[in-house]
Amino acid sequence: MTLVHRRRIMNAERVDRALRRIAAELIEQCADPTMLAFIAVRTGGVNPTLRLADYLKKTEGLDVPIGMLDITLYRDDLDGRTPLLKKTEIPFDIEGKWLVLVDDVLFTGRTFRAALDALMDFGRPACIRAAVLIDRSGHRELPIQADFVGQTIDTERDEIVEVKVGPAFSRSDKVEVATKFEESA
Repeated sequence: MTLVHRRRIMNAERVDRALRRIAAELIEQCADPTMLAFIAVRTGGVNPTLRLADYLKKTEGLDVPIGMLDITLYRDDLDGRTPLLKKTEIPFDIEGKWLVLVDDVLFTGRTFRAALDALMDFGRPACIRAAVLIDRSGHRELPIQADFVGQTIDTERDEIVEVKVGPAFSRSDKVEVATKFEESA
């Protein structure tokens, strides 16, 4: 029998605090906030991106454009599986923008590599920064790092990080690490 042990890394308040801190750091580092735009990596980056944009609207009065990026066809780990495509929606010109690529978890770096490849098909932004709620340190396969991090955690390679973040604050928001193990007879 397979058992799953979960340990809570962040509760709803800590998730909210981390996203607010990332939003504040973005404003501090972006020389011209009018050039700021978000690109959410589907699917895990969508709700954190919506939250970041909402915080900047409320605190800075900024309407930051949001794009949604499907990286499925840019992945290098499909292994012959039929990919499930989602829709890429970038309703603005990325040329010259200060883009922030947002995802929920940074693990090996392969998702961000695929996202960078996909973005280059849309134009040439002034720069691209990476923002993640969780950075799983020690497992990079590529030289990629996040510029804005909610929390860095140490995990085993076979553990699973489960992120539940809604488009608005919810008491059910959380981050947990799941460990599976076989129960011995």
